[in-house]
Amino acid sequence: MSSPPAGSAPATAAVPVDRQRTPGRPGPSPERSWSADPYSDALRTGRGPLFLRRTDGWLLPLDVERWCAPADAADLEVLARCEGTVLDVGCGPGRLVAALGARGRRGLGIDVSEAAVARTVRCGGQALRRSVFDPLPGTGRWGTVLLMDGNLGIGGDPPALLGRLAQLLAPGGLLIAETAPQPDVDERVLVQVTDARGTPGPPFPWARLGTPALLRHADRAGWHPDARWSTGDRCFVALRTGRPPARPAR
Repeated sequence: MSSPPAGSAPATAAVPVDRQRTPGRPGPSPERSWSADPYSDALRTGRGPLFLRRTDGWLLPLDVERWCAPADAADLEVLARCEGTVLDVGCGPGRLVAALGARGRRGLGIDVSEAAVARTVRCGGQALRRSVFDPLPGTGRWGTVLLMDGNLGIGGDPPALLGRLAQLLAPGGLLIAETAPQPDVDERVLVQVTDARGTPGPPFPWARLGTPALLRHADRAGWHPDARWSTGDRCFVALRTGRPPARPAR
């Protein structure tokens, strides 16, 4: 998912999220919401409107048309920074996985939505219908993990997500994450997928982080920053597992 464009409604206070969850896996599960008709229909047609609806009624626009288009300049810059085999977490309709394959790079997308996985495969990418918290191939051996289009929000618990990604990456592996363009954003909320016409799907936990918030969470979890940049109105951070080597004393 993507962050709201400039001019969208301002964020209000975050809604508390129930912290009782299965160890190692945030909950409740979002699988039913991301597989619900509004999201599946949007991916099949390649068009919105589609939103995440907070429990206070605020709507976060989802950029379905961009997700379903070929990789753009910002995406290609991200892919140029990738190392080794690439795991795209929450791959959606698969533009990044397809672009990797077209360049002869090894990549895999995972998504809880059957429609997303099907579209990724149709575009020429490889994808599995899995949650990032499910058992996954290549655990501990991936060179790069991608969290694009707001997927830092997966599970509504950034520390838990960062911990899981550290398990998936090889030692010293690279995480490239897209952050919210509003730097002060740091919220955990309950959301529902909706097209604003029908009944929203069941609520599930989600998070939104600007770059400063991600760096704070990453530092506490033992990651170290590798790079940060922006392309247009999109912001990105690259992190590596483990602490940087200590500099020798002079």
